[in-house]
Amino acid sequence: MADKTVQIPDSPVRRAVWCVTFAVLAYVAYALRGQSVLSVRLSESHSLLDFVSLAFAVLAGQHLAALAVIFMVRQRKGPAGEIKMLNGFLQVMTILVVIGAFVYSLGRLQAIGAMAAGFAGMLLGWSLQSPVSGVAAWVLVTLKRPFRIGDRVFFSSLGLVGDVKHVGLMYTVMDQVGGSIGSEEAIGRDILIPNAMLFSQVAINYTPKAQAAFILDEVVIRITYDSDWDATEKVMLEAAHSVTAEIIKETGDKPYIRSDMWDYGILMRLRYMTMAKDRPRITHEIVRHIFKAVQHNPKVDWAIPFVYSFRKSTDGMMRGHLPASDTQMIEIPTTAVDEEGLEFLNTPEYEAESEKLAQNIQERGLLQPIIVTPLAGGRYRVIAGHKRFLACRKLGWKIVPVVVQQEPTAELAGPISVV
Repeated sequence: MADKTVQIPDSPVRRAVWCVTFAVLAYVAYALRGQSVLSVRLSESHSLLDFVSLAFAVLAGQHLAALAVIFMVRQRKGPAGEIKMLNGFLQVMTILVVIGAFVYSLGRLQAIGAMAAGFAGMLLGWSLQSPVSGVAAWVLVTLKRPFRIGDRVFFSSLGLVGDVKHVGLMYTVMDQVGGSIGSEEAIGRDILIPNAMLFSQVAINYTPKAQAAFILDEVVIRITYDSDWDATEKVMLEAAHSVTAEIIKETGDKPYIRSDMWDYGILMRLRYMTMAKDRPRITHEIVRHIFKAVQHNPKVDWAIPFVYSFRKSTDGMMRGHLPASDTQMIEIPTTAVDEEGLEFLNTPEYEAESEKLAQNIQERGLLQPIIVTPLAGGRYRVIAGHKRFLACRKLGWKIVPVVVQQEPTAELAGPISVV
């Protein structure tokens, strides 16, 4: 249930009324302090009315100060919460002053004050450890400058990345990077880090030398085994050179390619120098250049898990592609498929992959048929697409489309024979 409590704003009129009321009461108490009937002695030099008059005067001063706070905060269009915080501080200080005035009226200020001062000194020393450390950290950061205003800093133990906006006496203020959008861009949300914490935190400065410091970044694409390697490298390098031309000129570091073998193709890693604070935009531009170039280059094909080839899966469906003349496309019951040849997939790894493939087939359909070979007694054995068959059976399919083939071809012996 939503909280429907209505917060009444602090009213200047109400504060003014209380200020005048307490001032009048203070004057009345002060005027009556000479009356023997009302004058109760708290000590040799002070009566109860002396204390009451002083207490009312302090309360009047509190409301006058609160009135000044309201006007100052509203003058600079500050939030209502700031008024509440400052007036709360005034209220606590007023209570302490009234207590001190009562102790003073009793004539015990010196004795009680000595005890309170000792306790307060101990408490103050303990409570000021962090503030003193914060001031020391501020001096260290200002003189040694491990980071400066405008630098992008990563505090690994806190999991915070941000651009330094202000280094104050007690706090360092950063504009948070990432957070709500999960990207390396500033989002306009300020983070206050106590300077005392800087002594115990590992800080990684992305921009130690210049506002536009450079870091190594990469864009990864996956291509099929039959894609043209040289054409792929050319597309990726041209994209990086086009987008980061100024960076290459300034740093002298040219983009380069690294690669990895993968179950579903080749991972091509384009590595290049980028600006720390402009990384998302540069990555976007490079990806856009690569995508558009691959769209118009038939020699390069995306490798898609469970489908393998983007071009073959889509082109075949668009053109009504059918198997070769020596094969036959039919639908068979899943119960007619022999379990022989499927045992090796009974592992936790294949089971997890089968779940993901089943979800893919349920959302997009069976984009590639399963290849089977006929056996005696009207049964069949899967020779390509084992995982696809298990995924269809997991979805509860009673009938599955297959291509009947007498002998597996050399093409089926490639990396997609099990999928």
